[in-house]
Amino acid sequence: MNTQSIGQNLLDTADRLRDRELLFHGNHANLSVRSGERMLMTRGGDVAQLRADDLDWVGLDGSGQEAFQPTFREVIEMHAKVYSQRRDFGGIIHCHPAHLTAFAIAQQPLPAVYEPLLRLGIHEEVPVVAWAPRGSQESVEGILRAFVNPAISAVLLSNHGVLVAGADLGEALARLTALEEAAELVLHARALGGAKPLP
Repeated sequence: MNTQSIGQNLLDTADRLRDRELLFHGNHANLSVRSGERMLMTRGGDVAQLRADDLDWVGLDGSGQEAFQPTFREVIEMHAKVYSQRRDFGGIIHCHPAHLTAFAIAQQPLPAVYEPLLRLGIHEEVPVVAWAPRGSQESVEGILRAFVNPAISAVLLSNHGVLVAGADLGEALARLTALEEAAELVLHARALGGAKPLP
């Protein structure tokens, strides 16, 4: 995939986040696509009306950060370190969909009880990463510890939101969509006595 196609893929994914109501009211998210030893990233928080000039390339080693606001560099580090640890990941989405974020705020893992998750390679509960100041070494290390398990492709960030990855952005988006559905359904199931595990 050439550079222009990668950028268009990222823009299309941001549009789908909005269309599927996976963005909360402020439309804040960050997305990235890995290509070799660099990644194309969104440069700001609001992705509702993303344009090509809102994207920029940065190396996994942090080279090229000058194009980004200093306050965004902690986001760059988070994405870069996840890619460096998990070479099977080619796309990452971080956002705050309502139902998944409710689990994050409650600091409760999301059980893998919704059958579509299995088809997307999610067979274990989505773990909760302990809260730490945004962008801190402790925060990034908590995320990396969760991703040591090769079965984990999504983590809930305590009192914050969710980080979901895939082989590409399409897979990350499919996983995010199914996880938000699962979170909503698990919350509804609690009114009926609670979700039951898959056989």
